[in-house]
Amino acid sequence: MGSEGQIPEWASTPCIMGIDEAGRGPVLGPMVYGCLYCPLSYKKTISTLEFADSKTLKEEKREELFESLKSDERIGWAVDVIDPRELSAKMLQKNKINLNEISHESAMGLVKKVLGMGYLLTEVYIDTVGDPDKYRVKISERFPSIKFVVAKKADSLYPVVSGASIVAKVTRDRALQNWKFDETAENMHREFGSGYPGDPNTKDWLEHHKHSVFGFPSLVRFSWGTCNAYVKGGVEVLWEADNEDDESSSKSGKKQAKLSSLGFTGVKRRSEDIESSGKGRCKFFQSRKLEKLSQF
Repeated sequence: MGSEGQIPEWASTPCIMGIDEAGRGPVLGPMVYGCLYCPLSYKKTISTLEFADSKTLKEEKREELFESLKSDERIGWAVDVIDPRELSAKMLQKNKINLNEISHESAMGLVKKVLGMGYLLTEVYIDTVGDPDKYRVKISERFPSIKFVVAKKADSLYPVVSGASIVAKVTRDRALQNWKFDETAENMHREFGSGYPGDPNTKDWLEHHKHSVFGFPSLVRFSWGTCNAYVKGGVEVLWEADNEDDESSSKSGKKQAKLSSLGFTGVKRRSEDIESSGKGRCKFFQSRKLEKLSQF
């Protein structure tokens, strides 16, 4: 998502970019990384456009500024919307990826995307995640031809990052407002507040929407420690998993992998390897002679 289309003439001139995120801390909804880029010659003009750290602006002002930058022919923008399920899956998988690493990869992905579109990026300003110096060295090694400035509170120091902050925040707000639930429970509602753990409305929503077996709806980042308090007393779920591929094991038969907390951690997913005959599937499917269908 972003200002994709015909590449303007200024794309081949030196350009600057700002990168910032929205939704790093909430337990609900996606995390969004946004970037804003423009000609280096437009740098002074950017500072006159009333861009500011999105957290200091009212929603109406953020929306107004977002529409303004979208219509500015000297400004380009792009976002990376990271689904809450993706966040939790990466943070809970066997080789865990922490939130800082996810954030770094998202930011570098935006740089790569804009370069790939044909823009001549020469300067990139980033609101830091973790140690600024280490982050700068890491991203500079990936893109050695670009000058990177990584700083704390960059969204309040550099207008181009402030613009990126607005892009990210408005995109996340709209994603929450227009969220389409995969779940179809009749008692679901959308009064979930800001999504931050300390928000009373968010707390009430989590309490109301927890399930003793299935955990939470897909809107929830179930890897967040915030969720632990809501699933005490939940049903313990056990799945049977084949051990056929473990040549180093002297044991035969089945191993049980326990799903802790919300029923997600520790599962050995083999759906792509399962034949339609049911071989290697748990007894529930074998006994019912259920087959895997790739087409309906």
